[in-house]
Amino acid sequence: MPLHTARRAAQMSPVLFALAFGAYAQTTEQADHAGHTMAAPAETSAGDGAPPARALSDADQAFKAAMEKMHEGMAIELSGDPDVDFARGMIAHHQGAIDMANVLLDHGDDPDMRALAEEIIAAQEAEIATMQAWLKVNAPSN
Repeated sequence: MPLHTARRAAQMSPVLFALAFGAYAQTTEQADHAGHTMAAPAETSAGDGAPPARALSDADQAFKAAMEKMHEGMAIELSGDPDVDFARGMIAHHQGAIDMANVLLDHGDDPDMRALAEEIIAAQEAEIATMQAWLKVNAPSN
């Protein structure tokens, strides 16, 4: 996918960006969780005569940790109010995008991808703040 298309998708909708990122995940290995999880490469051969896969890099481990944290945060207790549940689940989802963008900034070299990561961080932080403010007014207190 051309970078300008990915940038536009990230600006238009977090869902579109997730779909674009999911397509990337599908190319690394079979993805699960509706395209949100990139499966990490195996650290050893499956014993089927195939050469051993590469060891996990620091970036691989950081991406994996960020995605696991995101999925854990998205596992909210449903309230029965779709507006509240959407905001609560999306906060963790957006934080996951921020965390993954930070992994890219820590480990990535491509200037276009680094710029995209910075744009994603700014956009997702603003959207998290909007959802948190909305929840303060609209969510039932626990």
